[in-house]
Amino acid sequence: MLRPVITATALIALVGSSLAYAQHGFGGGSSDDQPRFEHRHRQSAADVSAFADARIAALKAGLQLTPDQAKNWPSFEQAVRDLVQLRIQRLQARQAGDQQQPTTPFERLSQRADNMAKSSVALKKIADAGAPLYQSLNDDQKSRFVKLARMLRPHHHMRGGHDRGWGEDRRDG
Repeated sequence: MLRPVITATALIALVGSSLAYAQHGFGGGSSDDQPRFEHRHRQSAADVSAFADARIAALKAGLQLTPDQAKNWPSFEQAVRDLVQLRIQRLQARQAGDQQQPTTPFERLSQRADNMAKSSVALKKIADAGAPLYQSLNDDQKSRFVKLARMLRPHHHMRGGHDRGWGEDRRDG
């Protein structure tokens, strides 16, 4: 007799608290009319650019390149900046509403393929420009490069603990 009463009470408490949280905490009936969390914390194009600049500078500083190694840096940096610029362009297009939302699964697939092709070209440039730089590094620098380069990837695009890699945008593909 006691077990069903406890179970029913627990279920009511869970459902009630879930509904209250959903209504108040996620924009359903918020009394302060604040935008939802996702909208308040979405990065602007200026944010993406500024954070990329900081991450690139941190990577370069952390590597402590010799003058010979520094010769390989500009092409690598430009390739990374090109990928960041691609991401910024997509962000600006989404924010401006320039991109008409695909209406069919095949339009979405086509748009995704186009975005992946552009990302592929940018990633290939990074790989081609980064290989000579990486090969010129000593073992300590290579270790730092691996650790520091992780911060160049946009972290908010991680799903289930698996990083999707450079340039892959959740909304792009």
